Amino acid sequence: MRILAITNQKGGVGKTTSAVNLSAALAHLKQRVLLIDLDPQGNATTGCGIVKSDALPTVYQLLLGDTTLANAIQKTEFGFDILPANRELAGAEIELIELDGREQKLKEALATVVDRYDYVLIDCPPALNMLTVNALVASKSVMIPMQCEYYALEGLSDLVETLRKVRENLNPELEIEGLLRTMYNAQSTLTQQVSDELTSHFGNKVYSTIIPRNVRLAEAPSHGKPAMAYDASSKGAQAYGALAEELLGRHGKSTAKK
Repeated sequence: MRILAITNQKGGVGKTTSAVNLSAALAHLKQRVLLIDLDPQGNATTGCGIVKSDALPTVYQLLLGDTTLANAIQKTEFGFDILPANRELAGAEIELIELDGREQKLKEALATVVDRYDYVLIDCPPALNMLTVNALVASKSVMIPMQCEYYALEGLSDLVETLRKVRENLNPELEIEGLLRTMYNAQSTLTQQVSDELTSHFGNKVYSTIIPRNVRLAEAPSHGKPAMAYDASSKGAQAYGALAEELLGRHGKSTAKK
């Protein structure tokens, strides 16, 4: 089971879009996938067609020890499972502080389903808080979605420093799985310059797959569907399909479709 945190403390870079659509694309390639919504906004939950107010128990109850992971997991109609979230999760930040081993809660829970899944994708909140730390401690690696713009590089250096500290103090196995260029505008000179800079600094850590700006990707969440289920022929859906194949290729796995 590979546990992958999808994180960037900068908001609006496509973390949730990537988490939901990559989950659907991996499921399409016969992978057993669990998506964990670790953002109190619960956008990954609604993006999978689940009503947040009906989603009980959630990751909130799990982190506080009030339910088991097996009891909180829900199936989606898109071939993967989800651990949902809602606004209750915002309170976990304060309540976790009082608990022993608070950074390890998600890791301990995931140890109970190690044989059930090939991939666990964690949609992290756009902040470095106790929820994100739980994700980083539980994960083997990190996927960093980012737009190719000037401020993204500044934020990336901060994130790399954060990962270094987590690796030194809490999770020595944590590594950068890859950098994902999202909302890509090929017509922009600045976009191309930042993209080139990323490649020169991080080499093969930058996925060759690029996620373009795409109307269908933006529309799909309002229908409670991944883009693959909303419009499989769209450039956005096809890009996440290609990303799933690239990810499996990096891990030496088959890319046979369902």
